[in-house]
Amino acid sequence: MEKSRNNFTDPTPGELGYYFPAEWAEHRSTWLSYPHDDSYSWPGTLSRIFPFYNQFIKELSKGERVCINVRNETLRESVRRDLMKIDVDLSKIDLLIHPTNDAWCRDHGPAFLVKQCAAEPKVIVGWKYNAWGNKYDHDLDDQIPGLIAKYLNIPAFYPGIVMEGGAVDFNGKGTLLTTMQCLLHENRNPGLFQHEIEEYLHNFYGVNQVLWLDEGIEGDDTNGHIDDLARFFREDAVVTMVETRRSDKNHKILEENIKQLKTFRLQNGKQLDIAEIPMPKPVTFEGQRLPASYANFYIANESVIVPNFRCKEDDQAMRILEQCFPNRSIIGIDSVEIIWGLGSFHCLSQQEPLTK
Repeated sequence: MEKSRNNFTDPTPGELGYYFPAEWAEHRSTWLSYPHDDSYSWPGTLSRIFPFYNQFIKELSKGERVCINVRNETLRESVRRDLMKIDVDLSKIDLLIHPTNDAWCRDHGPAFLVKQCAAEPKVIVGWKYNAWGNKYDHDLDDQIPGLIAKYLNIPAFYPGIVMEGGAVDFNGKGTLLTTMQCLLHENRNPGLFQHEIEEYLHNFYGVNQVLWLDEGIEGDDTNGHIDDLARFFREDAVVTMVETRRSDKNHKILEENIKQLKTFRLQNGKQLDIAEIPMPKPVTFEGQRLPASYANFYIANESVIVPNFRCKEDDQAMRILEQCFPNRSIIGIDSVEIIWGLGSFHCLSQQEPLTK
């Protein structure tokens, strides 16, 4: 049922009434792409991430299905054995042979849009994926939305421009949050102006309002993804990262972003409520600053899974997120090994919403 949409001559998902739900809306499943190649994100350290990555799968499976793209049958059997060892309920796990280059399903996976009570209540948008400006191989990753659309037997729309899931965040009520640094970067869609990018966002995410912050945090290889910076936790509220150490390069960036957030008004005129989370202590590996941020949490059906970085700020971040999500368990998982890949739990995952 795959249907190509490379222009606006046919109705777009937004025009048809589809929209991208907030992450806290109920999921049918979470999609992952299992890491397998240490020449990509974790050179020399890939084996060290699996205890934490598999713990992430276990926590997700307590409240929803987990659909995992694996490169071949050998990896599928290996993953199944490893999950059995930590008592994961394998009846909640789907291991699908969908080969990938890397593990960042938030960016190379599909965007799921919904329109409840429609003949086709769920559709996929398959944006082009170029590995954050052709920094890495991505030929297999770019095929994942189409493979998942075929597996689920649902329609897919193809806008024909580069977009990554980690670059955008949604309140589920028509508002999208992003950064100029990423979406307007010359290595993504150099032929498009800001108003043209917005037109794609309106038409292929089903949003009415786009709020633009300036830039992302230090060490972010993605050129300023919003999911390391500021996230909706309610339709009228965001958490945002702050850096209290004035000598840190993130201090000024994050200070300017808070000033911007305070000027934003939603479509109904309401000002955003803002919860501030301190950045963790700087995390480095072999002299490289890594994009460690508590904003890279993932909202699962029963929990919020939060990267931890073995520092005192971990507990403070967890307490703040407990206040933001009073009806979910707040689960911290060590991300010091995972962050060497330049991302964490939100970057690794993509939610598939439940439709009635």
